[in-house]
Amino acid sequence: MTKLSVNINKVATIRNSRGGNVPNVVQFAKDAQSYGAQGITIHPRPDERHIKYQDAYDLKPEVYTEYNIEGNPIDKFTKMVLEIKPTQVTLVPDAVDAITSNAGWDTIKHKDFLVEKIQEFKAQGIRTSIFVDPDVKQIEGAKATGTDRIELYTESYAHEYAQGNKEAIKPFVDCAKLANEIGLGVNAGHDLSLDNIQFFKENIPGLLEVSIGHALISESLYLGVENVIQMYLNKLK
Repeated sequence: MTKLSVNINKVATIRNSRGGNVPNVVQFAKDAQSYGAQGITIHPRPDERHIKYQDAYDLKPEVYTEYNIEGNPIDKFTKMVLEIKPTQVTLVPDAVDAITSNAGWDTIKHKDFLVEKIQEFKAQGIRTSIFVDPDVKQIEGAKATGTDRIELYTESYAHEYAQGNKEAIKPFVDCAKLANEIGLGVNAGHDLSLDNIQFFKENIPGLLEVSIGHALISESLYLGVENVIQMYLNKLK
């Protein structure tokens, strides 16, 4: 079964819009796990506009499933991850002003940088993953960095699937097959939803984990958090 990691950034966004601590992101993470989520994902950004760096520390003792911290490995982020030692760190090449993640790494151009960072994290027993576009050359480049996994950036799939174009999954299938062949674990995330997750899971070989936040929280506004998590788990079986 593909694991479901719930990204709780949007919960923090709602909290930050009013100040205070409602909704409580730590309690939400605890509840999500109790509802069956097999991991919690956060993606702190330098301006802390949703998840704050302190949240990352506060969550550590409460996440008993898999703890995945995503972000651009600037010095502040790297220091935090090395201190917390989550289950997994997912490296994402966010621009400072990016509203959300909008591209994967050029694993060939940035090989030396990624090798250095990955070695640093793995030396502390932290599983590493690289956010990549569905391009087989980038998968080959990822292998050369020493990463444990890749996370396929799925926005293009989600957009095309919504237009009825199921062929958009082909580059993702090709990349997953190659990753399996060369010993890289396969994760995926970005714009996956209840509408498109089952088709994606059924067609991607060896899909280990999906990280879902925006859609899951949005769907939960109508259907309820516990119900939506169960619905994802059923589609990922």
